[in-house]
Amino acid sequence: MGPLDAHAGRVAGGATVEFRPSGSSMVPLIRSRQRVVVAPVDPSKVEVGDIVLARVAGTVYLHLVSAVDAAKKRVQISNNRGRINGWTSHDRVFGICVAVDGVARAGAAAKTRTATA
Repeated sequence: MGPLDAHAGRVAGGATVEFRPSGSSMVPLIRSRQRVVVAPVDPSKVEVGDIVLARVAGTVYLHLVSAVDAAKKRVQISNNRGRINGWTSHDRVFGICVAVDGVARAGAAAKTRTATA
């Protein structure tokens, strides 16, 4: 299991989580160890440019949505340096980054989902 798997599990279960991811693949959108807030997402609402917590080919990433294929209910995930991680289905898109270091990400809050009873 990778460092983001536990967060993905909590978000998939309906929790909003805060954590400090490490790495430089998302600079300047997210710098290493900046505090992020990730909330459960309605995958059908994600758009190119959103930052999502998603599993691609067995690895969980906090990366950008670089393309959307609504007909096949999938999104393409990439880092902010041009590397494409791959396509993943809506059921593997767990959350959306709604804030970085206390600054809200524009439009992200409208794409969150509430827990179902």
